[in-house]
Amino acid sequence: MDLKTLKTFQLIADYGSFIRVAEELNYAPSTVTMQMQKLESDMGVQLIERGKKIRLTEAGRLFYEQSLPIVKKMEQLQTHLADYQLGEAGSIRLGVTEPTASYRLPSLLQRFLSQNPKVRISVEIANTPVLSDRLLQGDLDLALCTAPDLGDALYFEPLFQEKFVVLLPESHQLAQKTSIAADEIRGHRLLITSATCPYRRKLEMMLQESGGIPLDTMEIGSMTALKHYVQSGLGIALVPEIVLNPPPTGTVVRAMSSPVHMTFGILCKMSDYPLKAASSKLYRCLTQELQGK
Repeated sequence: MDLKTLKTFQLIADYGSFIRVAEELNYAPSTVTMQMQKLESDMGVQLIERGKKIRLTEAGRLFYEQSLPIVKKMEQLQTHLADYQLGEAGSIRLGVTEPTASYRLPSLLQRFLSQNPKVRISVEIANTPVLSDRLLQGDLDLALCTAPDLGDALYFEPLFQEKFVVLLPESHQLAQKTSIAADEIRGHRLLITSATCPYRRKLEMMLQESGGIPLDTMEIGSMTALKHYVQSGLGIALVPEIVLNPPPTGTVVRAMSSPVHMTFGILCKMSDYPLKAASSKLYRCLTQELQGK
């Protein structure tokens, strides 16, 4: 029994004629007859009373009623599978780091989903090491993050440079400067993110190069929370410029005399690249929207 046979049976029930159904489906009448004989053989029961007028048996009427939702669901499934093959439908598991998760992604996803209403996207927010592991385990389809420690199993495509600036309380002595050098940060409490955060590793590398006295640091677990701790006067922080539009009240923003950037891009498993179906559509959208931003 297949979907074509079920549709043929339902049309026979509607029209009461093998010949009319054959004309409707562009089949030979013998094809319709053979389909119904096989259907009755498969079901082990007579479904159609043949005579001058075609009628359904009691079993046929039961089969007709029960088969209607089956055919409808099968047709919907065929449509969904066709949409999936074309990238018009599907479920995408997207990983993303801050600040992109909060400041770039929402409006971008709104535009994408308005153009692709049959696509479903779930968003997981974590740091790059966690997202890399989730990709390798098959729990994510792609990620937006900083460049990971690449191996043969991961593919990374750079999209843009995240610019960092120094955020200070407006009363801070460094606030009088137009730009701040790395060695000038030493001697002032620096608010930093967790040890696993790529942003922190970048900052530590930069400050190690400047040498000098040890750093006075205070660890804050969230990149997006740093600005609020600066606003409270707990220290200064090197943060992505995008999170400071506008800066918190009572703070000032200063550039680094030697610009600090981090590469940001799309990450996926090497075996999944190039991406397919709906993930490929989202990949193209992210590339077009974020390239060079």
